Amino acid sequence: MAGVLNFSQPSLFRPLSGSRQIPRTSFSIRATSESSKTPQTPSSSSTTSTQEKPEPTPFAAPPNFKPPEPKRFAVRPDKALDILGAALALFFRFGTGVFVSGYSASFVSKDEIPPDQYTLEIAGFKVKETSKLGPRPEKPIEIYEYESCPFCRKVREIVAVLDLDVLYYPCPRNGPNFRPKVLQMGGKKQFPYMVDPNTGVSMYESDNIIKYLVGKYGDGSVPFMLSLGLLTVSY
Repeated sequence: MAGVLNFSQPSLFRPLSGSRQIPRTSFSIRATSESSKTPQTPSSSSTTSTQEKPEPTPFAAPPNFKPPEPKRFAVRPDKALDILGAALALFFRFGTGVFVSGYSASFVSKDEIPPDQYTLEIAGFKVKETSKLGPRPEKPIEIYEYESCPFCRKVREIVAVLDLDVLYYPCPRNGPNFRPKVLQMGGKKQFPYMVDPNTGVSMYESDNIIKYLVGKYGDGSVPFMLSLGLLTVSY
């Protein structure tokens, strides 16, 4: 690369007439630069072929490993009574809790349902669903219970019948979390235990809880299949 810079001496004053002309001097500077370009060597990727991927290490079972023998599905002998007791509720109470209290359905014309409400439409008619529910609690009902308790199961069913918002506190046997809290609040470790923060009412006994919830948040009538005392309890 080369370049030439020319500089000329400017005249500060215009020459006077009759005076001697001052010669103008100029000088030039030549600058050159050289860039050393080293020839690029071709990369190994362009000269060599694509490398083959290494084969994965074959999987091997650990030493002394014995695969389990396949077995048919079966219930453990010590759990047979638990399975049978859990199934009895279906036959004794005939699906109590599937529908809410006073549930009924009927076919009506399209004009009876507001356009902003969704309903099932069949053959030009809409299905109107109604129920008999009381006032809704502002705060969720608190129920302390555990899964295998048959009396707790009755309370869970009435909660489904009344369509209530409930906070369940699991209290399994030897549970360290909520069982001591029930003893502290009610004075004994008995389940189910209900606390209604809307009214300040708390109580034990599943039948009493059912009557309270039905009277406060339902139509006052206990479902027949939950009003038979011990006949409605199944293990």
